[in-house]
Amino acid sequence: MASSHIFKIMFVNQGKVYEVYARKVGQGRLFGFIEVEDLTFGERSAVLLDPAEERIKSEFEGVKCTMLPMHCILRIDEVKKTGQAKISTLEGGNVAQFPMGLYQPSGSEPGSKK
Repeated sequence: MASSHIFKIMFVNQGKVYEVYARKVGQGRLFGFIEVEDLTFGERSAVLLDPAEERIKSEFEGVKCTMLPMHCILRIDEVKKTGQAKISTLEGGNVAQFPMGLYQPSGSEPGSKK
């Protein structure tokens, strides 16, 4: 009997930290991207709805696979069960790190002469 894997993915998008759960995570078909498939959302009763999770659910409605840039990923954890998806503000003041590419073309290193 194969065990089912559930992954918690935390990533940064437009100054917010997203926390989502998925069944499949892997290296993307596009260079520098992580593929996240089969997003799952926590079980809840029909009486109690969480507006934060409903916002994420509506944002990813109809998405079969999303590709996240590697530099936006904060962490990926394998967990035992699906938790509550959420969006939170990015802590750390008013200074943001400029996204940098993973690899630079040859000859473009700092201090190199063309």
